[in-house]
Amino acid sequence: MSTSAGTSADTSADTSTGVSAGAAEDLDDERLRRWRLVLGGGDADGTGRALTGTDAAMDRALAELYGRAPRGADGRGRDRSGGLGGSAPSVARWLGDIRTYFPTSVVQVMQRDAIDRLGLAALLLEPEMLEAVEADVHLVGTLLSLDKAMPETTRETARAVVRKVVDDLEKRLATRTRATLTGALDRSARISRPRHRDIDWDRTIRANLKNYLPEHRTVVPERLVGHGRASRAVRKEVVLCIDQSGSMAASVVYASVFGAVLASMRSIATRLVVFDTAVVDLTERLDDPVDVLFGTRLGGGTDINRALAYCQARIGRPADTVVVLISDLYEGGIRDEMLKRVAAMKASGVQFVALLALSDEGAPAYDREHAAALAALGVPAFACTPDLFPEIMAAALEKRPLPIPTA
Repeated sequence: MSTSAGTSADTSADTSTGVSAGAAEDLDDERLRRWRLVLGGGDADGTGRALTGTDAAMDRALAELYGRAPRGADGRGRDRSGGLGGSAPSVARWLGDIRTYFPTSVVQVMQRDAIDRLGLAALLLEPEMLEAVEADVHLVGTLLSLDKAMPETTRETARAVVRKVVDDLEKRLATRTRATLTGALDRSARISRPRHRDIDWDRTIRANLKNYLPEHRTVVPERLVGHGRASRAVRKEVVLCIDQSGSMAASVVYASVFGAVLASMRSIATRLVVFDTAVVDLTERLDDPVDVLFGTRLGGGTDINRALAYCQARIGRPADTVVVLISDLYEGGIRDEMLKRVAAMKASGVQFVALLALSDEGAPAYDREHAAALAALGVPAFACTPDLFPEIMAAALEKRPLPIPTA
């Protein structure tokens, strides 16, 4: 009886938790499998779990990059640091393996880790390697930093890789950017006493719906809404001033794409300036963001003051100008002069925006003292994702408070 009761109680407990003994074992085995893949095997991992088939292949790909190689046939672990060998074919095979076993987002992370940990940047100078990698913004940044060392045999392949990433970004970002900024420009240009041919009838009717007279089935337009006769001309000027130091690679890529989108809008005169300790005006290349990117020179020092001086000298209509400084604010030039220049531009009517990063990478490293000094001038410095950038620009064009993201 006691045995039967105990069995009954055990069965009842399993039923109450809704997990059968077999399912619990499967769950435990899956946990061990995942821990084994994370810990990498060897005596210290404590799982005792063997890997076979696809799991073993995934483990070998991870071990090549992150640590101890799989145990040999003799059962002994082979201590070594991660490494893919010196030959491009072995790296190309590894790149193919990780694309087989892992999703694209994970592949991109592993590629970046391989470039950083194993020094694979030099191998990216081979066309076969470039054709094997999963292209993303970070890979573009790496290629741009290698541009001067790139042989002619690789240059066209590299441009094709960069072109693919840029085209994908433009498809993702261009439509929303144009729609958001066109709305902002329309609102900023709207006038209340338009000429007859300049009346915006849709907005006029919506603005006067309260004046609808049912007996006459008409709206009395007490307030006319329209655009000035110069609505098709350039109304706003935007200056993108971009720090091209090595840490800003992703920001340079996104800013170049946005610069090309802005330049395609007739109502905005766009200037794009990149800088390190020198200043380069790439405005003439804005019809092709790939040309813009290959005109940059990632790395080197930083002289924000010199870059802002160049931009300030080319502002013709301060009250209609937005300056966007994209930098981590690590100034190698004259700090006080930089701050005086920002203050002077703001006093003249320029809308000044300081972005610590234009990327999806999260919290950037930046000079907090300089960021605080800008904030004291009424210029908050913050990181911005590409998806938020159109809203930031729209607010700046309309001279309303910026939608600063919360930390």
